[in-house]
Amino acid sequence: MTAELFRSARRFLLEHRDDYDGAVAGFRWPELTEFNWALDWFDALAEDPESARRPALWLVEEDGSEAKYTFAELRERSDRVANWLRARGVRRGDRLLLLLGNQVELWEVLLAAMKLGAVVIPASTLLGPADLPDRVERGRVRHVVARDRDTAKFPEGDYTRIAVGAPVEGWLDFADAYSSEPPFVPDGPTRASDPLLLYFTSGTTALPKLVEHTHASYPVGHLSTMYWIGLEPGDVHLNISSPGWAKHAWSNVFAPWNAGATVFIYNYERFDATALMAQMDRCGVTSFCAPPTVWRMLIQADLTALKTPPRKVVGAGEPLNPEVIEQVEKAWDVTIRDGFGQTETTVQIANAPGQPVKPGSMGRPMPGYPVVLVDAGTGQVGDEGEICLDLRDRPLGLMAGYRDDPERTAEVMRDGFYHTGDVASRDEHGYLTYVGRADDVFKASDYRISPFELESVLLEHDAVAEAAVVPSPDPVRLAVPKAYVVLAAGHEPDTGTAADILRYARENLAPYKRIRRLEFAELPKTISGKIRRVELREREERLHAGDGPVPGEYSERDLA
Repeated sequence: MTAELFRSARRFLLEHRDDYDGAVAGFRWPELTEFNWALDWFDALAEDPESARRPALWLVEEDGSEAKYTFAELRERSDRVANWLRARGVRRGDRLLLLLGNQVELWEVLLAAMKLGAVVIPASTLLGPADLPDRVERGRVRHVVARDRDTAKFPEGDYTRIAVGAPVEGWLDFADAYSSEPPFVPDGPTRASDPLLLYFTSGTTALPKLVEHTHASYPVGHLSTMYWIGLEPGDVHLNISSPGWAKHAWSNVFAPWNAGATVFIYNYERFDATALMAQMDRCGVTSFCAPPTVWRMLIQADLTALKTPPRKVVGAGEPLNPEVIEQVEKAWDVTIRDGFGQTETTVQIANAPGQPVKPGSMGRPMPGYPVVLVDAGTGQVGDEGEICLDLRDRPLGLMAGYRDDPERTAEVMRDGFYHTGDVASRDEHGYLTYVGRADDVFKASDYRISPFELESVLLEHDAVAEAAVVPSPDPVRLAVPKAYVVLAAGHEPDTGTAADILRYARENLAPYKRIRRLEFAELPKTISGKIRRVELREREERLHAGDGPVPGEYSERDLA
């Protein structure tokens, strides 16, 4: 019965994919009691004559080899894996850490664990021996499935070890799973409120938090993500994201398979925009999602090399700068639509299909998301403030909480709101414009400065590939904006380039927002690709603790 409620909600959003007002007015999250997405939805796709033979997963390698798996094939493969894992001791509620690349075993294990009722802890292959002990200990891991090349990273401990790839001494061989027989028969019902996923956040400012999602909050919650992207049955969807991070589950699992679309993966060692676009052309990619870092690299290439651009293009992870959107629109005749969400939620705010996109805006609240802006000082709801969700109408896509951390959970759920920590403003038409992280916005000469706004202007300069703006201590103004700049190819990190960038900023920013200092440097990032501005702020405090000049720093005053 509850599975039909999911199907009804999905059907409503597909029918209203170009009718934003109607979708917002009429959508209601399904009230689920028992629900297992892998059994009740994915396996249903595998049984449906229209979708069973449709590719669910399409993997293309850099050397030209490729593999396709239909919904029916993945159902059978995941059934075999589930039965094999059960025989190896994996039980309902057990924690299973999954450390794999974009390979078919990743999706097989995820589906199998879901069918078993196990709790999956996705992990990035970039994690090293210093990171994994914390994951294993705080995650209370009972089982690990990892690539053969990563097994040496794991600490000693009492947990099942399963290696994918070449046999590893002391580890079970995943290849044996395919000898198990289907079908899989569950040992009982799955409650929609049962835990399904535990995500370690990227930790831009502190020790990573452990975000808990249920069998409803991500599988069903990502109906909002399906709606934002505009995915439909038969789409071929490419999302640039690494396994282990929430965005991978967003657009490489739940959103496309909620729609009945194909998940398309192009695996490469080093990003090559031309090669990527060639594969998109060859394979008929109809829908494309990428983080701002990839979009910024793409516009450095000849976008017109893609002869049949996807008609649905979106960006998420951090807000996209208007300059990037303009260049893609000029080359592909399609507008990138921003989306905002977190590991803790599915997509909350976005530019929906078929709706006008306002330059610089992140869009409007998605169906089912009661977004309000709360003033940090007064706690009043208004047109500028922290992006919050009204818990009186709690969205299904919101996390259950931070696992084993009631204090942090209470902090973000205080005063009847879920607090995102991000600040935005709202115009008269309901469109929201991103201002920045609450802890990234700073004051200079008593004016409030949004780093994102200044960075957007810097990115319009031909020499700037990436930029991060942070406060730099100043004895007169308390702080002044300083830009850390990554140069585009063909530009030298010298006085002339610095002077030209600072001049451009002076001509295109209000006087109180001017970039006063500049330094050429690589930007520190988390392993999920987000800029660690906190690290740059701390660096500025150290550099300007004394009165002397800072090596490598260009000052507007000195260049004048």
